[in-house]
Amino acid sequence: MGQEKKEESGQPSRENNSGNVAKQSVVLRFVLPALAIGCVALMLVGSWFMYQTWTFLNLPPEMEGRKILFTVEPGQPLWTVSTNLSKAGLISDSKRFREYAQVQGKENKIRAGEFNLYTNMTAPQVLETLTTTSGILHKFSVREGLTWWDTADKAQMSKLTNYADFKKAVFDPVLLAKYKIPADNAEGYLFPETYLLTRPKKESGKTLVETMLKEFRKAAGKAWNGKLPSPQEVHKTVILASLVEKETGDASERNRIAGVFVNRLNKGYLLQCDPTIIYGLGETFDGNIRKKHITDKSNPYNSYKHRGLPPGPICSPGLESIKAAINPEKHSYLYFVAKGDGSHYFSKSLKEHNAAVRKYQLRRNKQTYRSYN
Repeated sequence: MGQEKKEESGQPSRENNSGNVAKQSVVLRFVLPALAIGCVALMLVGSWFMYQTWTFLNLPPEMEGRKILFTVEPGQPLWTVSTNLSKAGLISDSKRFREYAQVQGKENKIRAGEFNLYTNMTAPQVLETLTTTSGILHKFSVREGLTWWDTADKAQMSKLTNYADFKKAVFDPVLLAKYKIPADNAEGYLFPETYLLTRPKKESGKTLVETMLKEFRKAAGKAWNGKLPSPQEVHKTVILASLVEKETGDASERNRIAGVFVNRLNKGYLLQCDPTIIYGLGETFDGNIRKKHITDKSNPYNSYKHRGLPPGPICSPGLESIKAAINPEKHSYLYFVAKGDGSHYFSKSLKEHNAAVRKYQLRRNKQTYRSYN
């Protein structure tokens, strides 16, 4: 019996060895080759993906560059921008562009505006341009002393907006309230400056006017040393500054002219300022002041018939004229007359003033006399 048990206990061992050998054979014949093939396939796929990514990032869509004016509208999402770039032939893969922008943390940094892009730019260069540059900037220059309608003309000429949209924004009550302007229009607050702007696509007039109102707030902050008075006091100062701006072509006279107006106001004199009459005649003024204009009481801006400051500013003054209105020169002058060279003769009495009028106005040399503003 001992012999039989020995043989019985040895039999399973031979069967297990045989099974292990079979399994090893299957692994060697099928599994390992399959794994090897799979690894090779993954390497090929990975290499192909890396090659495609490298190509996308380093090779432009075209080697011969074409300039394309590309526009990003305000609020456009990355998906729309990338799709439009692809349609324009500026990138080869919109999905990869979005993924690249997200990896770079720039998916929300694309700026609105017009951009000159080229088809021989790489995707990183395109993204860099759209996220770090201002695009095409359009120059809009406004000099001191322009009325709102003159400014509207210039805005239309710049092609940044049109006259009607600009005028609508000038009289926009919401915009006036936002910038604390106690009037029915923004005259006096369209700050004269040279602006470099991207072309607005929506509400172009409002965008342009609001840009100028913001600039006025900055300038006013400088003029009042960062402490603005009440909106009513600011408005009164802007009215006076607009008179100063229209009356002198000599910067050194601003504070003195402001002082003349203050002296006349304090004494209850009529300001008798020709530019106020012209402003009251409005957009249709033909360039000539006639006697009927001077005697016209229906013109609320006629300072020959109405005492005190006019109802509102007659132009948008520059920073120096605003400063002059805040700090008028203290003197005893009550009159001034243009000498024809941009400067004025100042008088303390009516007799002296009349003599200056005869000298500089009635007997003026028409060939050399120059008018300003």
